[in-house]
Amino acid sequence: MNDRQDPYAHDPYAQAQVFGYDAYGQPVYRPDAPERVYDAYGQPLQQQTHGYDPYTAQPQPQPQQPQTAYDPYATQTQQTQQTQQAQQEWIPRQTGPVGQGEPVGQGEREGTADGRIPEPRLAADSAADPAPGSAPEADADAYRTEQFSFIEEPDEGSEDVIDWLKFSESRTERRDERKRKGRNRVVALAVVLVLALGGGIGWFLLSGGEEKKSTAAAAGAQKRDVIVVHLRQTQGGDSSTALLVDNETSKKATTLLLPNSLGLTTKEGGTATTLGKAVQDAGTGATRDALNTLLGADIKGSWRLDTPYLENLVELVGGITVDTDATVPGAKQGDGPLVEQGKGKTLGGRAAVGYATYRATGEDQGRQLARFGQVMQAVLRKMSTDPQAATTTVDSLAQIPDPSLSVQQLGASLAHLAEKAKEGSYATSVLPVKADGALGGQAADTMVKDVLGGTVRATAKGAPPRVSVKNATGSAAASGTAQVALVNGGYTYVDGGAPGTAEAASSVTYADDARAAEAKEVARTLGLPEKAVRKDTGAGNADVAVVLGKDYKG
Repeated sequence: MNDRQDPYAHDPYAQAQVFGYDAYGQPVYRPDAPERVYDAYGQPLQQQTHGYDPYTAQPQPQPQQPQTAYDPYATQTQQTQQTQQAQQEWIPRQTGPVGQGEPVGQGEREGTADGRIPEPRLAADSAADPAPGSAPEADADAYRTEQFSFIEEPDEGSEDVIDWLKFSESRTERRDERKRKGRNRVVALAVVLVLALGGGIGWFLLSGGEEKKSTAAAAGAQKRDVIVVHLRQTQGGDSSTALLVDNETSKKATTLLLPNSLGLTTKEGGTATTLGKAVQDAGTGATRDALNTLLGADIKGSWRLDTPYLENLVELVGGITVDTDATVPGAKQGDGPLVEQGKGKTLGGRAAVGYATYRATGEDQGRQLARFGQVMQAVLRKMSTDPQAATTTVDSLAQIPDPSLSVQQLGASLAHLAEKAKEGSYATSVLPVKADGALGGQAADTMVKDVLGGTVRATAKGAPPRVSVKNATGSAAASGTAQVALVNGGYTYVDGGAPGTAEAASSVTYADDARAAEAKEVARTLGLPEKAVRKDTGAGNADVAVVLGKDYKG
């Protein structure tokens, strides 16, 4: 460092008191050094006569009234400045380029080309009046206030933190993005597999054609609407029963005719009877329940159609057309035939009732049931397919509806059946029943399954044995006594009637070897000897047949 740069290079006393230099190139004195006085431009004023002018190197006279001048650009008090100076003595000096806001160590300052002290980087924004007694205004080489400005140093630490946060955030986002993409790939793969599987199943189903659809429909998962209708004659008390079946799945309808000889067991007392007797004695509700039990069907309601109401119904639909298979004579002798045999015969209400109930002498009831079925199907062909219109027709009959089937429900059911009858998707069948009232074997089982979707439960394994009792004791009271004993023993009682002549000995017979033990138990229940039990044809509508003779004591 040359003397031109250091204004105290020729002042031995000043050099001895200088401890170092601050960031602006100003000397820093020891704490125990005498106070230094500065002019308005920050230059020290020598108090001893042996001091020199830092610019001219001439001796300076000692001021008459020493006083401490204040830095016009500083805002701190003298005490604060001294405290800061004392602290700077113990702070390690750092080196760095001048003008970057870092202190410069002693002996490392650099001057300008003309030897002046480098321009300070930090100064006040405005000048202040010089202190009293200060030197006159500086020449052109002196520093002016407009040359000083504040420089805001960047906070490098803050930028580093921000950069680190940005890096961390970016890395987290990239990791989350990879996870999202992974999940999306899994979901997409699952969707593809489901679509592929669904497409395969759809192709499989479509490839089967209508044949597989028909097979599935016949498997039993079908929706059916079944009601039972009883045609009762006001004269004679006979009845005819049919099930009207609307299969909504197969879009077909059926009238299933039930012979009066069909054996049933009513819930009241567990008494076995026939369908004809059940309609007359037990009523519509008990008969419906017995049919549901026997056929495994789901009959939702009963419709009692007495012959006068059938006559009115035919008239309301405007008459019917039937291919008749018999000639029905007039009601009185000498009257012409009520119905003539032939194709396409038009029948009014009275003729339709005569034809539906006609049964020739010695003729099987099945023939009469078939005529009843013809009339019902012909009526449905003339019935309106509009549920509201069909309900109006039923309401016009002025019947008292059964609690199980309202007028509105009956009207809606008839309208659906009418639609299928008009389309030709309607059939009429007779349920096969043996003379003894039992169902007609495999043919009956198949019909019950296909038409009703049910299973004949009377033949199910574990069902209570049916015992037919024929009273040949000559006393009517014997039948009642035997019935009570059998019902209390857990058997189903079947009334076998009474023969024309009494018999001396009682008998208990069975046709199936599997019923041999039950037959012996029935004999013990009635108080009959075991020798009365034997294998025989038995009764078709019962598992065990009993004939009570005079030896029955009751």
